This record gives sequence, C-alpha cells and structure tokens, in this order.
Amino acid sequence: MLRRAWKPIAATVAVGGPAYYYYKTYHSAPQTFDINVRSRGPTGKAEMSTKTFLLSPLKDLEARIRQDAISESQVRPDGLAWKYTTAQLASNDPIEDAFTSQIVQRDESDPSYPGDYLFFAVMDGHGGFETSRLLSRVLIKAVALELTDLVKDPKSAPKTGLLDRIKSSLWLSSPVKVPGDADPSRVSQAIEQAFVKLDNELLQTPLRILANNIDAEGWKNKTIPDLSQHPLALTSMLPAISGSCALLAVFDTAHRDLYVACTGDSRAVAGVWEPTSDGKGQWRIEVLSEDQTGRNPSELARVRSEHPKDEEDYVVREGRILGGLEPSRAFGDARYKWPRPVQETLNEVFMVGNDRPMRNPPALFKTPPYVTARPVVTHRKMSLPSSSGQQPSGKATRFLVLATDGLWDQLSNDEVVSLVAGHLSGLKGTVPKSELPNLVPTTSGSAGVEGKNKKIINKEGSWAFKDDNLSAHLIRNAFGGGDELSLRRLLSIPSPYSRRYRDDVTVTVVSWEDGNEQQAQFTTEKLKSKL
Repeated sequence: MLRRAWKPIAATVAVGGPAYYYYKTYHSAPQTFDINVRSRGPTGKAEMSTKTFLLSPLKDLEARIRQDAISESQVRPDGLAWKYTTAQLASNDPIEDAFTSQIVQRDESDPSYPGDYLFFAVMDGHGGFETSRLLSRVLIKAVALELTDLVKDPKSAPKTGLLDRIKSSLWLSSPVKVPGDADPSRVSQAIEQAFVKLDNELLQTPLRILANNIDAEGWKNKTIPDLSQHPLALTSMLPAISGSCALLAVFDTAHRDLYVACTGDSRAVAGVWEPTSDGKGQWRIEVLSEDQTGRNPSELARVRSEHPKDEEDYVVREGRILGGLEPSRAFGDARYKWPRPVQETLNEVFMVGNDRPMRNPPALFKTPPYVTARPVVTHRKMSLPSSSGQQPSGKATRFLVLATDGLWDQLSNDEVVSLVAGHLSGLKGTVPKSELPNLVPTTSGSAGVEGKNKKIINKEGSWAFKDDNLSAHLIRNAFGGGDELSLRRLLSIPSPYSRRYRDDVTVTVVSWEDGNEQQAQFTTEKLKSKL
C-alpha cells in the first residue's frame, strides 16, 4: 500500500519542483536590479561603480505617484467650467519642487464683475528646497499686490517693502480688484515687476539684518558680528543662497486674458481642440514659454550682452551659466548675484557659525549678477483662437500644462498634449506609442525654444491610461507608462542615486470650457499649496 502510493507522490514532486522554484524566485524572493552610480573612490575622486537595489512592488510605486495628487473642478459665476489637477514625484529627499494655486473672486461692486483671477504656479528648486517653499507661500500674493497697485494708480510706486505689504491685513480683508480697462501690456509689466521685486527682497533681507545689528562702534572699526544664532539667520540666508525657477499662469476671466510668466526652464504648453474639414478635429499644440538656459540662443545672447566682451567665451559654457547653473533665470542663487565681498561677509556673519558655509562663487565669477529673476511674460486670449484666426464656436475645450523640467526631460510637447487629449477623450488601458498619433491627431502652433540637453527618449513601448488624475497620468507616462518593469526600475532607485536618472517632477493641468452659466458655483477657492 505504501509502496504503491510512493510513485504518484514522487511524480508530483518531480513536476512541481521547478514550478515551486520559479514561484519562489520571481514572486516570493526579493527582486533586485543593478545600476551604475557615481561615488567617491579611495582617492576622493568621483568614479562609477555598480550598486544593487530592491525592485519595489508596482502598487507601492503607484501609491507614491498618487499620494500628493489633487483634483478640483467647479463652474464659476461667469460660466467658465474649470478642472485642474496637480501631482508631484520626488527624486531628491526632501523634494525641491513646490506648487501653489489660488482663485480670487471679484467683488460685486467691481465693474468687471463677475469674473476671477486664477493663479497656478509650479516652482523648481535647486541647491535646496528653501527658495521654492518660500515662493509657494508668497509669489502669488506678490503678483496680486502689484496688480492691486496697478489698479489703484498705474503711475505710483510702492513705498514699503514687498514682504511687509504681503503680511498686511489689506490682503486678508479685501479681494483683488481689476480695472475694467485692463491693458495686457501693463498687466504683463506688473507681473514682471512683482517677480523682480520679490527676488530683490530675498537678496536684500540678510543685508538689512546685518545693518540693523551693527552698532556705531562696529561701523567705525569695521568689525563683523557673529549673527549665526540670530533667529532670522538661516531663514533669511537659505532662500537667498538656494535657488528656484518659477512658472506662473494667471487667468483674468473678466477680460478672457491668459498670462504665463516664466523664470527658468519649467515649461507651459497648451492644447486647443479645433474642428477640421473632415469632421474629425485635432488638437493644436501651443508652447507658451521658452526654456531659459544657455542653450536658448536668445538667452545666450542676452547673458553675453550684459557682461564685458572678454567674458563672452565663458559666461555660458556647455549651456550653463559660468559652466555651473543650468537655468539662466532664477530666484535666489545669490552665488551668481551678490558681489564677492558681500558673499564673503554674509557667509562669515550667518553661515560659518552654523557649520553651513556657503560654496565659493564660480571660478570665473567677475561681474555679477549673472542670473536674473525677471520673467518673460506671454499674453494670450483665453479663447486661444483657431489657426485660421477665428474664435471657436460652442463649448471649446482647452487645457494648459505647467510642469517643472523633470517632465520635459522625459516627454516632448507633442507627447504631453497627446497624452492629456487622449485622457480627456476617454482612452483606457495601454496604447502603443506608435498608435497614439492616429488616435489623437495634433498639429503644431507656436513651437517654443528647446533649451534642455535632451536625453535619448525611447519611442517604443506603450502609454498607460490608468490614472484618473491628469497630472499623475503624465508622471506615470514620463517614467515608463505601459512598460511596468521600466517604471518599477526607474522609480525604485532611492535618493540620492535617483537624481542621476530622474529629477523631481511637479505637474499642474488646467482645463476650461465656456458656456456653463446654468451650473455656476459661487464659492471661492482658498489658497492651495503643497511643499
């Protein structure tokens, strides 16, 4: 009896053994992968080595993509239906990106009522998160205050510090009012000035603190105090010496104006649905900002023109300012703005005592500033007329994508518009990359200027339409899309090694549609920011 029973049991083991081993190896045992990383060798020099990492479960990575995702929708009193989403994915720890948004509703006494100002901004920090976090709290308010001054008296200049005015109760007690005869050129100039003044405040605040803490004897003897333990030492210095790009979209719904202000190499791209003669329709791609790096010919010419002729050959090297900083415009980055003696003094006063000394200015540093926060402001009508110049009839859908450069390192303008448009049209599941142009036809409008050193992008594989949130949808497809193994590998690389393969990414997608007065909601959204 036992002897006869042994044969089927042995057969089961013989067949099941390999299957069991396969299961244990590929499903139960931790999966790993190797990548090349840069590290310090025995001599202190950087060298490449191989490092092994665990491959994270897909569900955990999907949760990371979606954990900070925000989605809002409402219909305003003027009949505009708005939908906007935001999501971000960190590479640095902590993340150096930030974002914020705000809707300011006009008061009924305003001649332009009903109507709103809608603000959406993404900030791409570098060298730390301090500048981008500060901008997420004050940039929109700074612009709104500048617009308020424009309304009150276009010729008047503010008498007090911008940050002091931001803290005033005026902002909290009354909404921003926009004149009925708003002039796009003046509004653009006001936005531009708000950026410049805010950056000036960041750079001047440590100097004011120093000046206020030197007594007469100190001025006479030229002695430098140690203010490293001053309560504002690091809170004033860190936003000045770290840096951040900023991309702001301002929608003036009373006048149907859209303004995009860009400082740095984040990018704004719009998609506009327009009918075609065959009845199928297509999406027009409108790039509303230019990448501001030394690889942008206009930026290269601008930077060179602001410095002596003998600096022309090296003021921009390999697309970077003095061979170091990639964006040619940014907030903070005092290493590229403060004169050398100012850097040395403030470093001694605030940073040395905190054991956080500033980096020395670049070796070729001679005639600062080399970087500016002054934005390029683009104006369009919100209706974004068709390529023929005619305003679209009926309920025309349009959308705007604001994203830090971590997205544009991976996806082209065409791909981003196609992915958003495909999502809006209801595509689900996976779609071969080669098929999406047939499913979502696009045409180019304004092309913008490519200012990045683009990586090689894989044109094979598939896109994934799995996420309800449009911003999370773009982030997933930036790092693998339908190729789940590639997605898992890329997102499983921990900080700081991940920075060699991907950047922090923040994406905001705003879509709007006219003609929805019957569905209007009269609530006003408050400030939304994610640091």
